[in-house]
Amino acid sequence: MDLPTLFEVLAASFDGPEDIEKQAQDALRTADFATQTTYDMHPLTEPFTTVMSHPDAHPVCSVIGQTPLPWAPPETSSDPLYIAHSLPKVNVELLGPDGLVKSEKVRLGLYGMLPNFEYGIRSHPAEEVFVMFAGQAFWKRGAAAYEILGPGGRSYHPSMMPHANKTGEVAFLSAYVWHGDVSTEQYVYDGYPDA
Repeated sequence: MDLPTLFEVLAASFDGPEDIEKQAQDALRTADFATQTTYDMHPLTEPFTTVMSHPDAHPVCSVIGQTPLPWAPPETSSDPLYIAHSLPKVNVELLGPDGLVKSEKVRLGLYGMLPNFEYGIRSHPAEEVFVMFAGQAFWKRGAAAYEILGPGGRSYHPSMMPHANKTGEVAFLSAYVWHGDVSTEQYVYDGYPDA
């Protein structure tokens, strides 16, 4: 598959109630592929492909699995703690300032994490939503307890809301979109939440 096909299928998956999902649809459908960068493919590993082929996985997983992408740990921050905690994660910024296709309106991509890991408390000026495609993840929003989400679940984070996520026995894969101030200059990573 190619990026235009993936973008079309992803646009349909951002169908939730928050306005940010409408912004994601619009950004994907109006993406300027003339700005597409070249990249080397780095395939997903077995824990991710397993959850993506599970019967309850979102149908978009089959298109993601057939699209060559440069999967790698995210690089949102240069903080050493953030970098260490990012190793069990995969990310591809598809559309955004650092995306495969350029946009200043959103940061939109795919994100997943291996089993039995945690991505600690972080906050940023952009509002954000994660849409779960495969596997399970526990999401923490503000002071609330962790909530388990599977395929089709959403974790919405208004601007500057502290949030975190972790996995149990299975990996997960999701899509995310940032809207508003999509700069990473004020991104803050605080590490694992207090127990």
